[in-house]
Amino acid sequence: MKNPFRYFKTSPDVVRLAGMMYVRFPLSLRQVEDFLHERGIDISWTCTDKMESAFC
Repeated sequence: MKNPFRYFKTSPDVVRLAGMMYVRFPLSLRQVEDFLHERGIDISWTCTDKMESAFC
């Protein structure tokens, strides 16, 4: 089985957290980016967009 996180530069834990927040709460991708940035995780909304199209 291929690793589904192979195209992401961030760690799988960050991708999982962003995906969980996007699906669980009514947040936009930019809001997820801002939320993670406030907690010291530097991720762009384009990365969350790629994550959303890959996993959701």
